[in-house]
Amino acid sequence: MEKLPSILLIDDDQTNNFLNELLLNKLEVAERVLVAESGTAALGLLAQGTPDAPALILLDVNMPGMSGMQFLEAYQQLPAEQRGATVVVMLTTTMDARDLVRLDELSIAGLVSKPLTKEKVSDLLQLHFQRQLGA
Repeated sequence: MEKLPSILLIDDDQTNNFLNELLLNKLEVAERVLVAESGTAALGLLAQGTPDAPALILLDVNMPGMSGMQFLEAYQQLPAEQRGATVVVMLTTTMDARDLVRLDELSIAGLVSKPLTKEKVSDLLQLHFQRQLGA
Protein backbone atom coordinates (compact mmCIF):
# COMPACT_ATOMS: atom_id res chain seq x y z
CA MET A 1 0.00 0.00 0.00
CA GLU A 2 1.20 3.49 -0.81
CA LYS A 3 1.69 5.31 2.50
CA LEU A 4 0.03 8.62 3.31
CA PRO A 5 2.59 11.43 3.63
CA SER A 6 1.56 12.17 7.21
CA ILE A 7 -1.16 11.78 9.81
CA LEU A 8 -1.76 14.24 12.64
CA LEU A 9 -3.19 12.91 15.92
CA ILE A 10 -4.74 15.55 18.17
CA ASP A 11 -5.74 14.29 21.61
CA ASP A 12 -5.05 15.50 25.15
CA ASP A 13 -4.75 11.90 26.40
CA GLN A 14 -1.11 10.80 26.22
CA THR A 15 -2.05 7.11 26.47
CA ASN A 16 -4.44 7.38 23.50
CA ASN A 17 -1.77 9.21 21.52
CA PHE A 18 0.84 6.58 22.35
CA LEU A 19 -1.44 3.66 21.43
CA ASN A 20 -2.77 5.32 18.26
CA GLU A 21 0.73 6.28 17.11
CA LEU A 22 1.94 2.74 17.83
CA LEU A 23 -0.95 1.26 15.82
CA LEU A 24 -0.49 3.59 12.84
CA ASN A 25 3.27 2.95 12.76
CA LYS A 26 2.75 -0.82 13.06
CA LEU A 27 0.28 -0.74 10.17
CA GLU A 28 2.74 1.37 8.15
CA VAL A 29 0.01 3.68 6.86
CA ALA A 30 2.01 6.95 6.88
CA GLU A 31 5.52 8.20 6.33
CA ARG A 32 5.16 10.33 9.48
CA VAL A 33 2.76 10.36 12.42
CA LEU A 34 2.64 13.74 14.12
CA VAL A 35 1.13 14.15 17.60
CA ALA A 36 -0.32 17.23 19.28
CA GLU A 37 -1.79 17.17 22.77
CA SER A 38 -4.06 20.17 22.22
CA GLY A 39 -5.81 22.04 19.47
CA THR A 40 -3.54 25.00 20.11
CA ALA A 41 -0.41 22.84 19.73
CA ALA A 42 -1.83 21.35 16.51
CA LEU A 43 -2.46 24.80 15.02
CA GLY A 44 1.09 25.76 15.96
CA LEU A 45 2.42 22.65 14.25
CA LEU A 46 0.42 23.38 11.10
CA ALA A 47 1.53 27.04 11.12
CA GLN A 48 5.20 25.93 11.21
CA GLY A 49 4.72 24.77 7.66
CA THR A 50 5.55 21.10 7.93
CA PRO A 51 6.82 19.82 4.55
CA ASP A 52 3.28 18.93 3.54
CA ALA A 53 -0.16 19.20 5.10
CA PRO A 54 -1.27 16.00 6.84
CA ALA A 55 -3.39 13.77 4.63
CA LEU A 56 -5.43 12.79 7.68
CA ILE A 57 -6.18 14.48 10.99
CA LEU A 58 -7.60 12.32 13.78
CA LEU A 59 -9.12 14.80 16.22
CA ASP A 60 -10.45 14.27 19.73
CA VAL A 61 -13.73 16.08 20.42
CA ASN A 62 -13.35 16.81 24.13
CA MET A 63 -10.10 18.48 25.13
CA PRO A 64 -9.37 21.10 27.78
CA GLY A 65 -8.59 24.58 26.51
CA MET A 66 -9.35 24.37 22.81
CA SER A 67 -11.93 21.66 22.09
CA GLY A 68 -12.00 19.68 18.86
CA MET A 69 -14.84 21.91 17.62
CA GLN A 70 -12.88 25.08 18.39
CA PHE A 71 -9.84 23.60 16.63
CA LEU A 72 -11.98 22.95 13.53
CA GLU A 73 -13.28 26.51 13.51
CA ALA A 74 -9.72 27.87 13.72
CA TYR A 75 -8.40 25.28 11.24
CA GLN A 76 -10.93 26.31 8.61
CA GLN A 77 -9.57 29.87 8.82
CA LEU A 78 -6.05 28.74 7.86
CA PRO A 79 -4.81 29.44 4.32
CA ALA A 80 -5.66 26.67 1.86
CA GLU A 81 -1.99 25.68 1.44
CA GLN A 82 -1.74 24.93 5.17
CA ARG A 83 -4.91 22.84 5.07
CA GLY A 84 -4.14 21.04 1.81
CA ALA A 85 -6.46 18.17 0.92
CA THR A 86 -6.65 17.02 4.51
CA VAL A 87 -9.35 14.61 5.66
CA VAL A 88 -10.48 15.41 9.22
CA VAL A 89 -12.05 12.61 11.27
CA MET A 90 -13.28 13.09 14.83
CA LEU A 91 -12.33 10.48 17.43
CA THR A 92 -14.79 10.22 20.27
CA THR A 93 -16.12 8.04 23.07
CA THR A 94 -19.59 9.54 23.33
CA MET A 95 -21.39 12.23 21.44
CA ASP A 96 -23.82 14.76 22.84
CA ALA A 97 -26.68 15.52 20.44
CA ARG A 98 -25.65 19.21 20.41
CA ASP A 99 -22.12 18.19 19.40
CA LEU A 100 -23.47 16.13 16.51
CA VAL A 101 -25.49 19.09 15.25
CA ARG A 102 -22.44 21.35 15.50
CA LEU A 103 -20.23 18.80 13.72
CA ASP A 104 -22.71 18.74 10.84
CA GLU A 105 -22.03 22.46 10.38
CA LEU A 106 -18.26 21.94 10.27
CA SER A 107 -16.65 20.12 7.39
CA ILE A 108 -15.43 16.82 8.77
CA ALA A 109 -15.20 13.55 6.92
CA GLY A 110 -16.70 11.46 9.70
CA LEU A 111 -16.73 10.16 13.23
CA VAL A 112 -14.85 7.16 14.61
CA SER A 113 -15.44 5.81 18.09
CA LYS A 114 -12.46 5.21 20.34
CA PRO A 115 -10.40 3.13 20.58
CA LEU A 116 -8.80 3.20 17.15
CA THR A 117 -8.37 -0.33 15.77
CA LYS A 118 -6.82 -1.93 12.71
CA GLU A 119 -10.32 -2.39 11.26
CA LYS A 120 -11.23 1.27 11.78
CA VAL A 121 -7.96 2.42 10.21
CA SER A 122 -8.59 0.07 7.28
CA ASP A 123 -12.11 1.49 6.82
CA LEU A 124 -10.78 5.07 6.88
CA LEU A 125 -8.10 4.27 4.30
CA GLN A 126 -10.61 2.58 1.98
CA LEU A 127 -13.29 5.24 2.34
CA HIS A 128 -11.17 8.39 2.06
CA PHE A 129 -8.00 7.33 0.24
CA GLN A 130 -9.03 4.24 -1.77
CA ARG A 131 -6.16 2.29 -0.20
CA GLN A 132 -6.02 -1.19 1.27
CA LEU A 133 -3.96 -2.20 4.25
CA GLY A 134 -1.27 -4.74 3.50
CA ALA A 135 -1.76 -8.33 4.62
